[in-house]
Amino acid sequence: MKKTKLAKFLGGALALTMTLTGCGENTSSTAGNSGTNSTADNSAADTSTSGEAKKIGVIQYAPHPSLDNCYKGIEEGLKASAYKDSTIDLQNAQGSTETADQIAKNMVANKYDMIFAIATPAAMSAYAAAKDSNIPVIFCSVSDPVQAGLTESMDKGMENCVGTSDVLNFDKQVALIKAVQPDAKKVGVLYTNTEANSVSQLKTFKEVCESNGLEVVDQGVSGAADIPQAAADLVSKVDCINNFTDNNVVNNLSVLLEKANAAKVPVYGSEIEQVKNGCIASESIDYVELGKATAQMGIDVFGGKKCGDMGVKVFSECTPVFNTEVMESFGLAIPDAYKDAEKVTANKGEESAAA
Repeated sequence: MKKTKLAKFLGGALALTMTLTGCGENTSSTAGNSGTNSTADNSAADTSTSGEAKKIGVIQYAPHPSLDNCYKGIEEGLKASAYKDSTIDLQNAQGSTETADQIAKNMVANKYDMIFAIATPAAMSAYAAAKDSNIPVIFCSVSDPVQAGLTESMDKGMENCVGTSDVLNFDKQVALIKAVQPDAKKVGVLYTNTEANSVSQLKTFKEVCESNGLEVVDQGVSGAADIPQAAADLVSKVDCINNFTDNNVVNNLSVLLEKANAAKVPVYGSEIEQVKNGCIASESIDYVELGKATAQMGIDVFGGKKCGDMGVKVFSECTPVFNTEVMESFGLAIPDAYKDAEKVTANKGEESAAA
């Protein structure tokens, strides 16, 4: 390499380093060898000449377990593919839309080959930044991508945007609630009124509850600061609470659980990590598998498929999970219909199904 070319190369790498620094939590790795680094410049440059090596950005909206599992699945999916030597730049927006916007703009400006976006707000930021470029955006864990403006229909993606949807099975969730608490009449919901997925989930949940003789008492919040008072108000009005995949609420789940437990009100989760963290039970989607399916969509796009020709991949299959410690604390027994359900204890891992 001539000196002039080397100087240009190093200058570009330095610019990328400076641009990425300070935009949320930044974790860079290759798909085959994870590690933590504050920059992505050298590894990205080293692999750029390899036929199957790509520079891949991942924007995770918030640092909570279900979204962590989505990333785990994406990383494992890429690691097992022909793109295992790609550089993965994971950046966490820490629950800030403004930070997600800036991360996405930087990834587009630095010409990443693909952006994976985990959770609805991150996906909206990524698509807004990349829609006028040729950079594909593959979203993960977006409950209602049509409502969020990421697709025009579930059957067909945008020109450079497609991904996976986690559709909670509220029929099974309500059946579980009624089995555990057959005398319950009012179900509370704490949700963020600026999260499109939560607004959509609330509408569907109300329809299912009404058809099963349950009244939904909903309490909207606009941010984390509103949660303590909103949770305190909500627990005084309901027999139990059902939690969605609302990023703001999940990120502050301990606050909701503190208020609910003090009022002796069980909280039902929407996936296994929430149950491990103190919710009583859930019909749970496997978010690691969701991440793997998302990675496969990205691999297919790298292989020549067009986002606009692909439909959104919907995950709605779920399995029941109970937290045995929480059940005991409320003096409740696992119903016979769920005797073979998966059982966990708080942050201590899984027990056998027969436990």
